[in-house]
Amino acid sequence: MERKKIVTYKEARVYLDNVSKYGSVLGLDTIRNLLHELGDPQDTLSFIHIAGTNGKGSVLAYLSSIFSAAGYRTGHYISPTVMGYLERIQIDGRWISEDVFAELVEEVQRAVARMEAEGKQSPTVFEIETAIAFLYFKRMHCDLVVLETGLGGALDATNIVSNVKAAVFTSISRDHMGVLGNTLEEIAANKAGIIKPGCMVISSAQEPEVHEVIKKCAEEKGCSLIFTEPEKIQIEKETYRGQTFSYKGTEALSIRLAGRHQLLNAITAWEAARAFGIPEDVIRQGLYKAEWIGRFTTICEEPLFLVDGAHNADAAKRLRESLETYFPGKRLICIMGVFRDKEYEEIAKIMLPLAKQVYTVNLPDTERTLPAGGLKQTLDELKAKEGLFVQVQAAGAVETAVELAAADAGKEDIILAFGSLSYLGEVIRCAENILGERGGSENDRSGEN
Repeated sequence: MERKKIVTYKEARVYLDNVSKYGSVLGLDTIRNLLHELGDPQDTLSFIHIAGTNGKGSVLAYLSSIFSAAGYRTGHYISPTVMGYLERIQIDGRWISEDVFAELVEEVQRAVARMEAEGKQSPTVFEIETAIAFLYFKRMHCDLVVLETGLGGALDATNIVSNVKAAVFTSISRDHMGVLGNTLEEIAANKAGIIKPGCMVISSAQEPEVHEVIKKCAEEKGCSLIFTEPEKIQIEKETYRGQTFSYKGTEALSIRLAGRHQLLNAITAWEAARAFGIPEDVIRQGLYKAEWIGRFTTICEEPLFLVDGAHNADAAKRLRESLETYFPGKRLICIMGVFRDKEYEEIAKIMLPLAKQVYTVNLPDTERTLPAGGLKQTLDELKAKEGLFVQVQAAGAVETAVELAAADAGKEDIILAFGSLSYLGEVIRCAENILGERGGSENDRSGEN
């Protein structure tokens, strides 16, 4: 007899929202206890584990696409998401469904209740979401899971996995100072904690001190090690819609993600796929098919409307480089929303000189958002200090900001929404309604209403 369904998707989300109020805790003891209550589903899976400061999601997108093209049933787990909550758990590009998600939440709820009854620490929302992902990937018999760390590496909940085929590192820079470490070496050592004995290690080119940390950790654990060689990239064609390049003698590799930094992410994925023995034609196909919304994504052509989740100084520098490469001399109409615990002043210093108008917004996460008025004040102080001629207005609501930006923009103008990834999905939906045209992803969004 079929057991009566108890938890609906809406109820599951309410439960997780309530858990999220308790914040996050670094460490592996609680996730270990939770997964043990659930039968340790992670032990049946194989992983590619990705850590880094910027580019994790893009490399994950490339690798997921490549391994799916190679015939692997490929799961991937990401955070944060852009277009919808269920985007975080996918297999071969298809989101987990609401019904299955609700079933798994119910299963995890029962495990949490048993833990609490035994006096054990209750898991955080990220630990619960991670457990749900592992249960789903086990249920669906995934051949491989491409897994992105949440925060750092060594003590991140995702680092509970042991069957790691490859540890992949994107660019590592200073982020979450004081949490992951006080120096670049300390941050790198934290992230290098995902390296498991005997796995393959593939890394983007790094600053010298980061290079040495990764090299030493790989040697200590008996791992093969590959660093990318950006100097061997030859750009054949580049526009804001994508680029074609050669690398190490492999010609005409095409990606649909713009920005010079995406070439660095693409060759990191290329090196990892080659290390697995994936054929060149499959790598080529997977790179081209990869999509990653919110990373210099075009959502409208007239006026040109871009979104980018540049949430720290390094990402802002890359965003500015892309804008100056593709649109030299153009002044931007900007929408900006940031978390108050991010380096928003540094982001503003980098981006404000390119703007002629900025609309500040509140983010959906009201606990962490820097209010639109507070961000406006920061920008006003900066423009006065730097002698910049830019108009700044606190729009508040994302929809209001999109409406104002659209009204301001002529056909030759560029609208750019940037800052936190967390509000870009709302920007895209508002732009669809207001401007009636949208480029970007064709991802299957089954499971989202």
